[in-house]
Amino acid sequence: MNIAEALILGIIQGLTEFLPVSSSGHLEIAGALFGLKPEESFSFTVAVHGATVLATLTVFWPEITALLKGFFRFRLNDETKYIIKILISMIPVGIAGFLLKEPVESLFGGRLLLVGLMLIVTSVLLLAGHFAKNRNRNIGFLDALIIGIAQAIAVIPGISRSGATISTGLMLGNKKEELAKFSFLMVLLPVIGANVVELTGEMQAGPASGTWTILAGFLAAFVSGFLACRWMISLVKRSRMIWFAVYCAVAGIISMVIA
Repeated sequence: MNIAEALILGIIQGLTEFLPVSSSGHLEIAGALFGLKPEESFSFTVAVHGATVLATLTVFWPEITALLKGFFRFRLNDETKYIIKILISMIPVGIAGFLLKEPVESLFGGRLLLVGLMLIVTSVLLLAGHFAKNRNRNIGFLDALIIGIAQAIAVIPGISRSGATISTGLMLGNKKEELAKFSFLMVLLPVIGANVVELTGEMQAGPASGTWTILAGFLAAFVSGFLACRWMISLVKRSRMIWFAVYCAVAGIISMVIA
């Protein structure tokens, strides 16, 4: 992988991690087009995922600090309840990661037909969320679990995590202005945990990408992720996600044709 490819893949990761178009699906497509082997991009993948986590922390830092301050008052206040909901939402993906790690990993590695089909599934989810009746409900504990199940299903390449979680929340009648924040905060610990597990398991293999390549991808993913995160919050509030449904349908068809 050269620096130009690292920049392109970093931008793809940064944009698609937050926009409802499936980062895993787009990285699979880009990797196949570039002819990259899965084993050569391990350290790079860890770096760009770390960059999008940092972008999320940067965008939501005021909200995160407010939640932590409320939580450490050790009372059952709104902040503590919100953190409990976040933790509940992590249960399904934690179970999936523990029990289904190898089957899920087998779905990656240039399976463009699967990616294309799942992008079309993402398109259907986005359409369902767009046309769902808005009841302006606060996210409840059961809602958090159901949204968490959607996040677990989105480990399949081609299904957008943000698209699945936000659309599920919209179908449950949750407030649009709360869903983007909840969707992005609920993934922080699972992504960090997954990266730590991967890093621990593969450390002996050594980095396959050069330092400058990793740095280029990290910076590209962070900047594009920061901008995409802020943009996505605005799009959800203004109900503009239907265009991403169209995009996912087109991208899915193209992916299946390429396959």
